[in-house]
Amino acid sequence: MKTVMITGCSSGFGLETARYFLNKGWSVIATMRTPDETLLPASERLWVLPLDISDPHSITAAVEASGPIDALVNNAGIGWLSPFEGTSEKNLRRIFETNTFGTFEMTRAVLPQMRAKGEGVIVNVSSSVTLKPLPLASVYTASKASVNAFTECLALELAPLGIRTHVVLPGQAPTTSFGKNAMALMSESNDTPEDFQAFVDEVMGTFRDPEGREFTETQDVVEAIWKAVTDADCPLQVPAGKDSVALAA
Repeated sequence: MKTVMITGCSSGFGLETARYFLNKGWSVIATMRTPDETLLPASERLWVLPLDISDPHSITAAVEASGPIDALVNNAGIGWLSPFEGTSEKNLRRIFETNTFGTFEMTRAVLPQMRAKGEGVIVNVSSSVTLKPLPLASVYTASKASVNAFTECLALELAPLGIRTHVVLPGQAPTTSFGKNAMALMSESNDTPEDFQAFVDEVMGTFRDPEGREFTETQDVVEAIWKAVTDADCPLQVPAGKDSVALAA
């Protein structure tokens, strides 16, 4: 029986991916900042562990408590839309600590055991914004583009050791809590210059109202992650969702 460790399982892609792998007979280590076992069906193959991927000590503790891991899904992340000038240094660092350095450190933590076994899979969840520039997304896109480049280089580095790496690129998914959480975070801490505000409001409106446009369903992302983990012939980059597939094409 194989074991997958998934970060960011309190909602959205992470939560549904954990459910999917459980249904497929895998053992699942579902991690979240504040563990809540009621979010997932009771199972002898499920462990819910606390994990803050911006805290190296938390990462070490979670991986040590997990035991052997066959696949790691780096899903946890922070969404952000704001003019660069209106993004404080504190928030910039917070986004990179989670989206980028958190992914780096989670990967570093599981590599020794995968290397010892001579096999393993690491799947990093990035974003389709890395395929096409969007206004107000400079910081978020930079944090995710770093993950793309990291994954691509790591694939070459780890292939001789029997370890596969892939990056999944979800499109816009307005039905998940990810976007809602991002909006809440930005409303609390954004410092948009006054003469930017009309433009910001216009752009934000396009994200809040996806009617008439193709977008990504949670299941698209879950199935892309499953394919990346289980299909040895899966390409390195996996777009997820109709909008992401169109951008990739």
